[in-house]
Amino acid sequence: MRLRSFFFSIFSFSHSPSSSSRFSSLSAAMSPALEKSRQGNGECNEVSKSKVTVVGSGNWGSVAAKLIASNALKLLSFHDEVRMWVFEEVLPNGEKLTDVINKTNENVKYLPGIKLGRNVVADPDLENAVKEANMLVFVTPHQFMDGICKKLDGKITGNVEAISLVKGMEVKKEGPCMISSLISKQLGINCCVLMGANIANEIAVEKFSEATVGYKGSREIAETWVQLFSTPYFMVTPVHDVEGVELCGTLKNVVAIAAGFVDGLEMGNNTKAAIMRIGLREMKALSKLLFPSVKDSTFFESCGVADVITTCLGGRNRRVAEAFAKSGGKRFYLCESN
Repeated sequence: MRLRSFFFSIFSFSHSPSSSSRFSSLSAAMSPALEKSRQGNGECNEVSKSKVTVVGSGNWGSVAAKLIASNALKLLSFHDEVRMWVFEEVLPNGEKLTDVINKTNENVKYLPGIKLGRNVVADPDLENAVKEANMLVFVTPHQFMDGICKKLDGKITGNVEAISLVKGMEVKKEGPCMISSLISKQLGINCCVLMGANIANEIAVEKFSEATVGYKGSREIAETWVQLFSTPYFMVTPVHDVEGVELCGTLKNVVAIAAGFVDGLEMGNNTKAAIMRIGLREMKALSKLLFPSVKDSTFFESCGVADVITTCLGGRNRRVAEAFAKSGGKRFYLCESN
């Protein structure tokens, strides 16, 4: 009966005059741990509060900062301030991007029109941004992660936890290296992952979405990340399969490129559906080849089939491949983010 109520609430959300309050009630039912944390019992010692830094400030990084900032103000176990490392850029008007973000509370270049939260502080100094944090959120293009980890090598001390929102992997001569493994090995810290059907601009305007937190070891830290990211419009589920979750977020882009070729060549919806189904099957086969511990059930989470569907319908990789096919294979640049 509760499941039936869940689906009814989702599909009636956009048609009901009281949809906002109804959706908030739905979220409370889905995230009892989060609601319990919000209520709290007394004051939390300032020293024991967790400090969060978001390493990255692009489109998805800014959205992640927005999600975290809203919860940091409500959860007693977190400091209000959320730091966000920004790769410094000078805007056309001569102002520095970090200065504009801190002045306007908006990432005018990568997420214009969206307020991040007054407790988000942009910092162009990577070491300074992370120095007091014990929870690090990595969300940059995957090709920059090796350099970032090398800069932070030896700078991370104490009981620090990390989570990677980076969709991609390092491909080396000795084989593929997952970004979570890169972080863990170079920085000596545990690293979970968050993946899912997450088009950043839709989450930024608070359209309902899901995500999956992949973890290994203790479930407790995974639940902490779930609390930190969960909102009435962003539902997060923990899964004990960090490699499976992360590989889904990486390999689905290959399927999306194939779907884009199908669109560009006007091969039809039947062919596109087949590409998505076969692609998901091959994602699972390759994941299990690389990591035999990967679970079949992971591919039915948001990080799996849902992300494949979203990326094959509206993702950047699909759009690039479609344009490439329509242009007869000519090179071009697509600057729109996601």
